Amino acid sequence: MFVLLSSYLCFGQNKTEKAIMLYSIDQYIKPVYNLSTDAALELASRISKAAYTKNKNVSIVLLDASRTTVLRMRGNGVGPHNTEASRRKAYTALSTKTPTLLLLRNSEKNPDTKNQNSLPELLLLSGGTPIWYKGEIIGSVGVSGGGSPENDDWIAQSASIPEIGITTTK
Repeated sequence: MFVLLSSYLCFGQNKTEKAIMLYSIDQYIKPVYNLSTDAALELASRISKAAYTKNKNVSIVLLDASRTTVLRMRGNGVGPHNTEASRRKAYTALSTKTPTLLLLRNSEKNPDTKNQNSLPELLLLSGGTPIWYKGEIIGSVGVSGGGSPENDDWIAQSASIPEIGITTTK
């Protein structure tokens, strides 16, 4: 009896299985642009120069598209809390795909979104902005220590390398 069953089991294992492709590979995998370390260093340089034109030292945090910190820098004389604020501003801009000053002003006008500030990681302070390449978000920047909401926003908006298509506008 074992001999009869063993031959049956062996035939079952000889059957080749065919891979069933439900969708094209493009349905399963999507290439993602990400902010590189080299780009982050160049952006930090441009941001620091923009801050310098306003006689400010600022803390800067740059995140890539997956929310990983690529660069974190505290400006000379800037309080330590500003570095964490910069990270949260960058996260908020990345998560919402919106500059934080615009998000802040829009949320104040709408009672349904006014409590967004109660979410643990979101920080509705100006100085955060998404960074775009070819219509895709590749990262974000958070800036703190510019002396005013408008300064932080203006300085963050300088996170661009337009000659290669990296900008703060979609």
